Amino acid sequence: METLLALFAVGATILAGWAMIKRYQTHLVLLFAGLAIFLAAIALGETNILPKGMKPSGFIGFDIIDLLRNIGTKQSAGTGFIIMTAGGFAAYMDKIGAARALVNFAVKPLQMLKAPYIVLVGGYLVGQFLVMMIPSAAGLAMLLLVALYPILTGVGVSAASAAAVIGTSAGMCLGPASGTANLAARTAGLDPIIYFVQCQIPVAIPTLIAVCIAHYFVQRYYDRKADDVYAEATEVKKSDAPEVPGWYALFPCLPIVLMVIFSKLVVTSVKLNTISALMLVWILVIIVEWIRLRDPKRVFKDALSFFQAMGKMFAGIVSLIICAEFFANALKISGLIDILINSAHGLNAGTNFMTVILAAIVGLVTFLTGSGVGAYSSFAALAPDVAAGLGGSVSALVTPMQFASGMLRAMSPVAGVIIAVAGAAGVSPMAIVRRTWIPMMVGMVVTCIANAIFLA
Repeated sequence: METLLALFAVGATILAGWAMIKRYQTHLVLLFAGLAIFLAAIALGETNILPKGMKPSGFIGFDIIDLLRNIGTKQSAGTGFIIMTAGGFAAYMDKIGAARALVNFAVKPLQMLKAPYIVLVGGYLVGQFLVMMIPSAAGLAMLLLVALYPILTGVGVSAASAAAVIGTSAGMCLGPASGTANLAARTAGLDPIIYFVQCQIPVAIPTLIAVCIAHYFVQRYYDRKADDVYAEATEVKKSDAPEVPGWYALFPCLPIVLMVIFSKLVVTSVKLNTISALMLVWILVIIVEWIRLRDPKRVFKDALSFFQAMGKMFAGIVSLIICAEFFANALKISGLIDILINSAHGLNAGTNFMTVILAAIVGLVTFLTGSGVGAYSSFAALAPDVAAGLGGSVSALVTPMQFASGMLRAMSPVAGVIIAVAGAAGVSPMAIVRRTWIPMMVGMVVTCIANAIFLA
């Protein structure tokens, strides 16, 4: 019976993957795939589907819905609220022009360099730095297409090369503002800033170096080959955000600075959590805007974008995480995770092997669907059980999985960010992907190696 249920779970997972590839709504696909597995478990005689700590309602059919309610409540008040707050803060920084000021400030030093492909590599590093403050891959790409793209093409690299580098700029989703990073931190039982410093950075540094080297040679090779077919490029409009003083570039960085200072890394007697840091800086910037503009009606209207974006983040990302965790709970009930762990033991495979397998699964789903958040959130909740079964570290499992969700998105021809940068360059998404897949795959190999050295 257990084997039959596990086989059903495998079939449901494959069917869910097919549905996501066919562009069915990811949230509902995961929700109903999980529901189907739970119903199959009940039909095969399962009497308790609830995780530890949850009391049954007395009717197992209600328990399924109660589990969904419990997950939704927990996510909305925990990691989900952090993600909503980070999204709201990023939207407000964009609304008032602070995000654009930061991008302009960050790309300015590149104008002083003369070597085209050194500038291109520098552009990639700038993008990976900026994603810590501007966690939206598509949003960051739009800002970089305005500020960085002309610099890159101006020094002599091709439009396709410039677009490829911009398309990979959010590849590793670094920093405590990223939705997948927050989910990884919660899964590993770490504060987001601690996960960033202790888990992401040690793996990210060698990965960044490897990707930079790969970008340098890959983009130069294809530019010399010069066989890209260009069409009419899509006009990239500048942001509607107002012009602001250059020192506004400090505001998007301030929450991370405060979180690092007031944590166990520096000032151990005072702790400032992610939500409080973002809200503190948001209120501070509202006061600064009020003093600078002397127009409280306009300032308050702009400030409301914080809450409006929080609602959009719930609808887009947090609700997806809720449905994905529901699906993950169904996979646990099916016994599929136990079979994977036992198989790994049978093959004498440890945590590093399973890390590569899980990262490959997340990467494959991301590549096929173009959605890193959907792929990662579907499988991240499985990491604690797998780590416990193999005696490994949860952080060592989730970090490569999280990086895979960003890097494989940057080589997916159906990802929104790749489609956007391809349109701006006037080439096909496949022309961009042929320039991004080698740097991203090199990055994933180095990620797995660095993860095994520093975190496993």
